[in-house]
Amino acid sequence: MRALVVVTGGTFDKEYDELRGTLSFGKTHLPEMLKLGRCLLKTRVQRLMMKDSLFMTAADRGKILAACRKAPESRIVVTHGTDTMAETAAVLGPGLRGKTVVLTGAMRPYRFGSSDGLFNLGSALSFAQALPPGVYVAMNGLVFTWDDVRKDRRRGVFTRQKTQAR
Repeated sequence: MRALVVVTGGTFDKEYDELRGTLSFGKTHLPEMLKLGRCLLKTRVQRLMMKDSLFMTAADRGKILAACRKAPESRIVVTHGTDTMAETAAVLGPGLRGKTVVLTGAMRPYRFGSSDGLFNLGSALSFAQALPPGVYVAMNGLVFTWDDVRKDRRRGVFTRQKTQAR
């Protein structure tokens, strides 16, 4: 089995720009993270874009969907910013068939050292291998279907959307 990791940016890959005092993007940290995690799963990393998800457009989400459709792999992990991950999942969910796609992200940049990113990446790769075809969001050891997830900004966690609506 081989999995594809589609890189779209998000907190996973943010760097601190000391000159400007801001967070920005450089190269992706995913190959380093896979090596540090001692990942034995055969993976292919595809850098699609390096964007903060707050600035993602419908066209960007279309690119992610197209990359997933075009991929020969049936097991895919998409690294994504957490702010609009649920929105991207809602585009991919109805648009993909026959593939297991797991979106994941991080609340803290990998480079900061106390990131949840390495754990989330490992969980997402595991979920991508074990779950049936469909689109999912995996964060902090939990997995959600694309049509039942939201980010609880107040608590900084992902929850089921439908449970919250009751």
